[in-house]
Amino acid sequence: MKKLKIIITLFTIVLIATQCSKAPNSDFLITNNSFGKLKKEHSVKDIETLFANDSIVVDTTIQLTASKHKRHIFEQGGKPLFTVSINSDDEIENIQVLDSRYTTNEGIGLLSTFKEIKDNYTIEKVITSMNNVILFIKDSDLYFTLNREELPANLRYDINAKIEAVQIPDAAKIKYMMLGWD
Repeated sequence: MKKLKIIITLFTIVLIATQCSKAPNSDFLITNNSFGKLKKEHSVKDIETLFANDSIVVDTTIQLTASKHKRHIFEQGGKPLFTVSINSDDEIENIQVLDSRYTTNEGIGLLSTFKEIKDNYTIEKVITSMNNVILFIKDSDLYFTLNREELPANLRYDINAKIEAVQIPDAAKIKYMMLGWD
C-alpha cells in the first residue's frame, strides 16, 4: 500500500512537471492583444516600467514622418528582444520580434517555416516587394516577411511576378515577424 502511494505521488509530480513545461512562457507569448508583458492598451511610458530591468534604447535617427519613433528593447547582457514603433499619441503601433523565444500559442516564431505558418493560420494576403514577400494572416495582427531569396528562381528575380501562397516553398524561413496594433 505504501509503495502504491509513492508511485501515485511520483506519477502526479511527473504529470504536473510535464504539463508545466509545455505551457508557453507568458513573458514570451504573442497574442493579438499582448506581446509578452506588453498589452495592446499600453503606452510608451508603460514600456519603461515593464522592462525596467532591460535596456531601452530610443532611436534618435531622423524619421521621414515626424509622428513615428522607436524603442529598441535589449535583455540584460545585450541580446535584442524587440523593437517598438510608436505613433504621435504615444501608442504602440508595431512590434518587430527580434528574439526567437517570442512565439504564438501555436508555437510560431522567428525560427518557424512557411509550412508551419500555413498549417496554423489562414493567409489572407500576399504582398510582394523588390526584396521581400509579406504574408498577412486572417483575423490576426501578426504578419510575416520572407526574403525573396527563399523563392524559386523564376519568382525570385521577376519583380513583376504576382506571388501567391501556393508558390512559396514549405521550407522558406521567416525574415521578419511583426505585430501591428495600429
